[in-house]
Amino acid sequence: MREETTTTATTVTRTPTPHGSTDAATAGTPLPAGRRAGGGLLDPAHLVRSLPDAVRKLDPRTLWRNPVLLVVEVGAAFTTVLAVRDPSTFAWAVTVWLWLTVLFAALAEAVAEGRGKAQAATLRAARKDTVATRLTGWTPGAPAGAYRESAVPAPELRRGDIVLVEAGGVIPGDGDVVEGIASVDESAITGESAPVIRESGGDRSAVTGGTRVLSDRIVVRITQQPGESFVDRMIALVEGANRQKTPNEIALNILLAALTIVFLLAVVTLQPLAIFSKDVQAAAPDTPAITDGGVTGVVLVSLLVCLIPTTIGALLSAIGIAGMDRLVQRNVLATSGRAVEAAGDVGTLLLDKTGTITLGNRQAAEFLPVDGVTAEQVAAAAHLSSLADETPEGRSVVALAGDQFGLRHREPGLLPHATFVPFTAQTRMSGVDLTPDTTVDGRSAGPARRIRKGAAAAVTSWVGEHGGHPGEQVGHLVDEISAAGGTPLVVAEHVDGEPARTLGVIHLKDVVKAGMRDRFDELRRMGIRTVMVTGDNPQTARVIADEAGVDDVLAEATPEDKLALIRREQEGGRLVAMTGDGTNDAPALAQADVGVAMNTGTSAAKEAGNMVDLDSNPTKLIEIVEIGKQLLITRGALTTFSIANDIAKYFAIIPAMFAGLYPGLDTLNVMRLASPETAILAAVVFNAIVIVALIPLAIRGVRYRPASASRLLRRNLLVYGLGGVVVPFVGIKLIDLLLHLLPGIV
Repeated sequence: MREETTTTATTVTRTPTPHGSTDAATAGTPLPAGRRAGGGLLDPAHLVRSLPDAVRKLDPRTLWRNPVLLVVEVGAAFTTVLAVRDPSTFAWAVTVWLWLTVLFAALAEAVAEGRGKAQAATLRAARKDTVATRLTGWTPGAPAGAYRESAVPAPELRRGDIVLVEAGGVIPGDGDVVEGIASVDESAITGESAPVIRESGGDRSAVTGGTRVLSDRIVVRITQQPGESFVDRMIALVEGANRQKTPNEIALNILLAALTIVFLLAVVTLQPLAIFSKDVQAAAPDTPAITDGGVTGVVLVSLLVCLIPTTIGALLSAIGIAGMDRLVQRNVLATSGRAVEAAGDVGTLLLDKTGTITLGNRQAAEFLPVDGVTAEQVAAAAHLSSLADETPEGRSVVALAGDQFGLRHREPGLLPHATFVPFTAQTRMSGVDLTPDTTVDGRSAGPARRIRKGAAAAVTSWVGEHGGHPGEQVGHLVDEISAAGGTPLVVAEHVDGEPARTLGVIHLKDVVKAGMRDRFDELRRMGIRTVMVTGDNPQTARVIADEAGVDDVLAEATPEDKLALIRREQEGGRLVAMTGDGTNDAPALAQADVGVAMNTGTSAAKEAGNMVDLDSNPTKLIEIVEIGKQLLITRGALTTFSIANDIAKYFAIIPAMFAGLYPGLDTLNVMRLASPETAILAAVVFNAIVIVALIPLAIRGVRYRPASASRLLRRNLLVYGLGGVVVPFVGIKLIDLLLHLLPGIV
């Protein structure tokens, strides 16, 4: 993610990550187990703590958004009136369980919201009363006396204000660093204890209100309006206050409402049949039908509640809230439920090569000697010439020499009379000048000699300037490494009185992260096409792509290229997801259906995306897709179960209501329930209990395993479709047996 494409498509500038920063150093590192979504059962104490919120949700002004539960509540109120007017144990038992059904449904949503409120409380702890030092009249590079400093409360800051934050101070609001560099403690936001580096310019300039500066000083331009800080938005989102229903959720709600209306009309048409059944019972008192007095209304309401899809109606909102909650647990902030759902339908993933597919820095992989030189001699020379090279590539050369040949790490200061030449972008070389007085491991370095290591063109030119010739073998090795997608570094030496000569070549290569090929194989089984985006030339990019196992490559990519690729994919009917952290990524992030901006990135990138990864881990995009798919699978599985378990309720209630009028219906009483009263009450009790039983599954989510759509559908029907038929039959039968033992029910 540290690639900035310049106006020349093939030129890529990589920004190094300072020591101690968690920006790129931790990219690709899995989150600790404690930061992942829990997979265990729901804590019963959480259910108890959520009860007060569930009771408040019984307000009809709240329930009107859920037509299924509103009908259940109206039915419960109606049976309450009937039970008061014509009391009986049966009527009151049904009434109590109908109210419990509504309460349990509200409890499911309250539990899901409660998990978010607990996280919001942690975020609020980071938002303290802060006094900011506002700079009036400040301009870049202005001396201290050229502007005025004033202390103002952080809530009074406006977009565009310039503030100074020094070591130990709290950053008063979201903004961009416009001057200076500092280490910042973002643990209150990201949970990471290691500080990160924030500096003006580049992709690491964005800072978040509520975080603390640990060292140095920075000048920040505020980019937020009052009450619109990043932390404010996070609190509102994790609490569910701003959660909007997704298109699929709205469509499912409409379907559930339509089914409710259909079943409501069907039950209303049964009223004349119930009256007729009452007349039949009056003529034949031994007829086993429950249609006396107000009991007729109670039975019809029970039938309606058991017919409509109460289970999924009760759990639908909790499933959506829990999906966003699982992202928050992984330190990803989604600005809407639509983004989470879109992640589950993604058909194309755009992934940056550097930091996402590869480790982010090219690593030394092999020492290749030439002209009779041994590999150990090349390693020894490369080791000495890399001691002053502080780039990641230079440090990897030192590490490889130690691993392969046991060359111990030396500090430059421990080699007296040696002059070290640090690596610079101008010379593209590093090296060391040794004198006869220089000792290496207690031995004389020999005659005065100079060693250089660096880019092939720079070192071969240096060899020519000192009377030597690089040789054809070096050229062949350089060409082979370049053709394989690697980077060749040439090692050479010049001994006084002799022409310079090349010793060998170091093969630098992008190291693909462990397990990436398996991850891409999983995505392929999920039907997702992966595209690697890089500023490398096509030949190098293709080598890395083949090793990693991605489906396609966009090489020498410019911002316009990324945007055009996303649009082409979307025109083909595919949803696209991508990650980005720079201002140049903002157009593509805005165009993508799922745009994940890195928290270390610029404000423009975070505003353009619909998700922000607080850990700035580009590989987390793959996890986000899995969470989105888990959300869709969970909703589909529980919808299947809800509709399937109505079948058992039909077999319980319909025979109990009308077997007396039509004796042939008694053959439908396959569960052989004890009596009409216990049959109906058992169905109502099971209808309420199953909601509580499924809350943990709705919150935790159905376990997702990468598979094709047909295989997922087959598993859904076998597990939740067949299970939705079998479980209610067993449950209703067991409840009926218990009710039959209680006095006063039969």
